[in-house]
Amino acid sequence: MAKATILQVEGLEVLFKDRQSSVTALRDVSFSVRRGKTLALVGESGSGKSVTSLALMDLLPTNAVPTAKKMRFWPDKYQAPVDINRLNSEEVRQLRGSHIAMIFQEPMSSLNPLYSIGDQIGEMLLLHENIDSITRKKRVIEMLELVEIPAAKQRYHSWPHELSGGMRQRAMIAQALICNPTLLIADEPTTALDVTIQAQILDLMRRLQTEFGMSILFITHDLGVVAEMADDVAVMYAGQVVERATTEQLFSMPCHPYTRGLLTSIPRYGKTQAGRLIPIPGSVPSLNALPVGCSFAPRCRFATQVCTENQIPLRKYKSGNYSRCILEEQVFSND
Repeated sequence: MAKATILQVEGLEVLFKDRQSSVTALRDVSFSVRRGKTLALVGESGSGKSVTSLALMDLLPTNAVPTAKKMRFWPDKYQAPVDINRLNSEEVRQLRGSHIAMIFQEPMSSLNPLYSIGDQIGEMLLLHENIDSITRKKRVIEMLELVEIPAAKQRYHSWPHELSGGMRQRAMIAQALICNPTLLIADEPTTALDVTIQAQILDLMRRLQTEFGMSILFITHDLGVVAEMADDVAVMYAGQVVERATTEQLFSMPCHPYTRGLLTSIPRYGKTQAGRLIPIPGSVPSLNALPVGCSFAPRCRFATQVCTENQIPLRKYKSGNYSRCILEEQVFSND
């Protein structure tokens, strides 16, 4: 596994506590990221995608209680894996930024308005590499040029509010990649951007992935972006991964009823009846009141009594997909 995999997560759970109650945000989340490839973590808002990324980076709030059976990271394909579960806060901080980096959804709220772009990117080198200030500035300017920020020497001294949304996102990418990480976690990196700038950022990320040879955990709610960016996909619903597959397999032969519902609700030219999309009935259950069995059962047209009685484990279908559904024959007989 070490040669083919860079990150393995098994049985990740996150519980949020307050004085009166607790809420389980993640339940038995398991996936792996292949070396040099992109895994898309896709789902609706509130499905647990961002909580998963924050758990990996040890950035959860203080009232969160994360546990996992396995959370192993291979910094190098020839090295033994690092067990992230067993690292203390300082060891995780050293891993974060140097080997694993993250791009957040909204760069304006992630960048410090009191520091210049150059100083903020250079701070990563200050934390992880012992180099002098002249070399540090040179590295930052080179990285700004690499992410295609024009007039990089001048932009080094710019404040975040002086940059456009697209330029701020490029600066965030530069900050994430300045220490040459092997794994990049990108949490909805194009959500706040218009379509043209989004396409430019995605093109940039693909080019940099090839240039750096890094793996990407790409978090998104946009299946169009998944089709464009990802090699593998993990679909999340109500705090669980309900299906895992290669991107090609997921789009050509989805196995979980929720995944099928997502795909049939996408606008496609000439594919809808009378110009109408086919929505998924019902709504996502509250994490405070999850169904006893399958979380999707109340919205699923294939659901049986068995689905409402017990939790459904991920199982491998004949297609090769892993799906949290026991109704393989019923689902495929409706094709």
